[in-house]
Amino acid sequence: MSQLAYPVSIKGVVVRDGKVLLLKNEREEWELPGGRIEPGETPEECVAREITEETQWKVTTGPILDTWMYYINVAKKNVFIVTYGCHPDGTSEPVLSHEHKEIGLFAEDEVPGLNMPDGYKRSIATWFERLRADAVR
Repeated sequence: MSQLAYPVSIKGVVVRDGKVLLLKNEREEWELPGGRIEPGETPEECVAREITEETQWKVTTGPILDTWMYYINVAKKNVFIVTYGCHPDGTSEPVLSHEHKEIGLFAEDEVPGLNMPDGYKRSIATWFERLRADAVR
């Protein structure tokens, strides 16, 4: 019996001033900042480190929003995605790293029209809803 193992990618939904932070990858898709967990690291530490590496933003990791299996057609592989809601610490502009082609901040109503996996769109919608609910309390 063969053992199937999947890479795990921990991603963060960061919303500041009503806009979500997104990065464009080499497949011309918008994606959430994040990446692979390193030995000895918690998922919460991983996503905060990756967001800082990819955008220079410091964040506080909040709750898990979603988990899902993403099949990347061009790579012909599955990646297990975990998304966290994250709170930005600071007001600096995001800085593009060598890992991505473009960086952007998008309003909630712009997200459905973006070239982006549905799982990311779902996570973004969930975080906007939770932030709204928290603001009411």
